Amino acid sequence: MAQLKDQLRVDMTAALKARDPFVTGVLRMAIAAIANEEVAGSTARELSYAEEQTVLTREVRKRRESAEVYAQGNRPELAEREEQEADLLAAYLPAPLTEDELDDIVTEEVNTFEGATIKQMGAIIKAVNARTQGRADGSIVAAKVRAALSS
Repeated sequence: MAQLKDQLRVDMTAALKARDPFVTGVLRMAIAAIANEEVAGSTARELSYAEEQTVLTREVRKRRESAEVYAQGNRPELAEREEQEADLLAAYLPAPLTEDELDDIVTEEVNTFEGATIKQMGAIIKAVNARTQGRADGSIVAAKVRAALSS
């Protein structure tokens, strides 16, 4: 089950042996984030691959947002480090969908709902998110669905 977590551990061990403190630190933080998610809630559980991807996606998003804040705060060296961390973690995630691929999926899902209205937006977003499975940002999906329903 913990396929992604196992890969992170293997790569962290390799980074430790190669004495690469940057990669080791980033992978340790990612493994810790997954472990924290496993023990969150009333009982400990093992995460599915999709849940592990969700945690890793959240970590990438945090680092990208931090990089933006650092860049706005005139701290380019910290922004660069956050971007490097985000890029390293993003390598463990599936490739994101292109704009055209996402537009096609949104169009297909809107067309499955005959006479789709803005009231059905939640159901359509849920269907699109199920098909994209972490390969597209939720806010972008929502914006594209809203735009498709508006036209």
